[in-house]
Amino acid sequence: MASQTIESLIEGGKASAAPPLGPALGPLGVNIGAIVAKINEMTGDFKGMKVPVKVTVDTETKDFEIEIGTPPATQLIKQEAGIQKGSGRPQAEHVADLAIEQVIKIAKMKQSSLLAANSKAGVKEIIGTCNSMGVKVEGTHAAETIKRVEQGEFDEKIASGKTELTAEEMAKLEAEKKAMQAELKEKHAEMEKTAQAILETAGGDAVKARKAMEEDGTIDQTIIDKVAPRPVEGDAAAPAGDAKPEAEKK
Repeated sequence: MASQTIESLIEGGKASAAPPLGPALGPLGVNIGAIVAKINEMTGDFKGMKVPVKVTVDTETKDFEIEIGTPPATQLIKQEAGIQKGSGRPQAEHVADLAIEQVIKIAKMKQSSLLAANSKAGVKEIIGTCNSMGVKVEGTHAAETIKRVEQGEFDEKIASGKTELTAEEMAKLEAEKKAMQAELKEKHAEMEKTAQAILETAGGDAVKARKAMEEDGTIDQTIIDKVAPRPVEGDAAAPAGDAKPEAEKK
């Protein structure tokens, strides 16, 4: 049997006859509309994410097979949590909270690519990824939630494979996320004030200020980079903040 395989990244639920699929499938004489419809059906749960898709076509019969990969666990966690990115300081700052049902859902989606030997181990693996992103699970630090899983607290839900949440549960998680992010915003504003004070004490010297900020240990890296950017390689230490080189002041 002669066959040809087309591989591409497609946004979940949004495959079309336009590039990249259409032009690649056209010369093979297959029913592009049928392939597109099947891909959209199979990737509907991954809306907003790029999904690896493999279409294998029998060049004689024009029959086709479609294989769908899954996005990285980090992307699935961000989708479930409704966030754009994880925390810059995951052990100290949290950006969202997931219910165990959402973790089970992700573990099921990633089942074929996880190293876990069973569903419970798969759930622990996903919670471990949450831990590296600053996402809580069931209201506690992810590392603590793993202990709760090991103690059997969620065995019944894991065994049942329950993945759906009620509207009330979803609303509660959304309210918690907004409260976390509001608290984080206020905290970062205080960090920026501290960073600006350190910069002033350093006389506008970005290199000296960065070192002091990093030694302080309480300032997020994004704040440090904003207030005292690293000098461009090859340049002399550039002043930070509103400070200007002497040549510009004259």
